[in-house]
Amino acid sequence: MTSTDIDFSNVYVTILAGGSGTRLWPRSRRESPKQLLNLLGDESMLQQTIDRVLPLVPPERIYILTGPDHAPLIADQVSIPEENILLEPSPRGTAPCLGLAAMKLLQGSNSSQSIMISLHADHAIANPERFREALRAAVATARQGYIVTVGIVPDFASTGFGYIERGEVLGQAAGHDIYHVTRFTEKPPLEKAQEFVQSGRFYWNAGYFVWTLDCVLDEFRRQLPDMHAQLEEIVAAHTTPAADEVLQRVWDQVKNTTIDVGIMEHARQVAVVPSDLGWSDIGSWASLHDILPRDEQENVVLGDGQHVGIDTTNSLIYSDGKLVATIGLDNVIVVNTGDAILVLPQDRAQDVSALVKELRARGLEKYL
Repeated sequence: MTSTDIDFSNVYVTILAGGSGTRLWPRSRRESPKQLLNLLGDESMLQQTIDRVLPLVPPERIYILTGPDHAPLIADQVSIPEENILLEPSPRGTAPCLGLAAMKLLQGSNSSQSIMISLHADHAIANPERFREALRAAVATARQGYIVTVGIVPDFASTGFGYIERGEVLGQAAGHDIYHVTRFTEKPPLEKAQEFVQSGRFYWNAGYFVWTLDCVLDEFRRQLPDMHAQLEEIVAAHTTPAADEVLQRVWDQVKNTTIDVGIMEHARQVAVVPSDLGWSDIGSWASLHDILPRDEQENVVLGDGQHVGIDTTNSLIYSDGKLVATIGLDNVIVVNTGDAILVLPQDRAQDVSALVKELRARGLEKYL
């Protein structure tokens, strides 16, 4: 099956955009989370995510899943119908969020065979056409009754990502081999990650999923029956005067779990489409240094400030309007946002989220 044979007329794209991006503090904050920042160009990461799928689906079939705090900011940035910004009252994990979106799409489309694509708003993809080809293959496979994930061909043995193990070949679609999924493994230790990558059978789990509405809701009914019933209650009240009260009351009782743990790990008929997309989840300042262009000293300099360095190499410098001067730094991150300055070695970049927790514990909420 070629990509031109694949019909997208009943395909809907949902984009998860509710995260706070704490590891990119102090640039990413409650009122300006990383998915709404222009970290990789003139557009925000959310806008870039939408741009990547517009060749496949029109704006009216793109939905953004977020919280009430971010919804007005998103509405100002994007050119999709305002009613396509779907709100979750509070973070309860990706499983209830996506389950509720699937039920709302079913209510609106009136077709259980409609396809839902789930993406994240805060990822970088260097090869957008390859990404679209992988989605075309995934849509074709989902129509055969599979829950499908796009697996990222790994560049190295990462301990920070989950992994997908492939089994037998199921066939081909849009020029891609499609494999049965044997298992999902969450963030393995280094030795196990090295073993995974060397085997050639494992892919990074980017959290990209494609399914028909009836297929995924059947899995919710089978694996998370209480949640399925709660989400049905919310959707049933959606057009009634009690909609807000029911949503608030029932949502607070919904189990907090991810789609990976709640559904994918034990779902029937799961397939993976492997692809090399030039993918990054932009999970830290160090990951930005990895993918952005560097100068002659291997430094990445960002922001509208100025950097003057002596013997400064392999570092990332961000300045919001001020001069940053450095001497004798190597593999260091310096971020100056005007009201806060962050300095740390690159190999501690994952610890910024712990720093944010410490700031909160000390009552320094105004900086978050």
